Amino acid sequence: MKAKVYVTLKKGVLDPQGKAVGGALESMGYKEVKDLRIGKFIEIELNGSSKTETEKRLKEMCEKLLANTVVEDYRVEIE
Repeated sequence: MKAKVYVTLKKGVLDPQGKAVGGALESMGYKEVKDLRIGKFIEIELNGSSKTETEKRLKEMCEKLLANTVVEDYRVEIE
């Protein structure tokens, strides 16, 4: 089973890396970029018996290691 995990900063949390990249794009002539935020994308190949159990284990992984839930949100897609 394959899962995709998307980790993004929560709304209201400052994103200096996103601001820097957005500013660089603007200075390169890409004036249409209004706002930009940087996140993480993680692909995980899993051995799992059921989708329910896999979802539970992925939630544990995200909350314990993959995402800092104080400042980040995460979303999981299972294929």
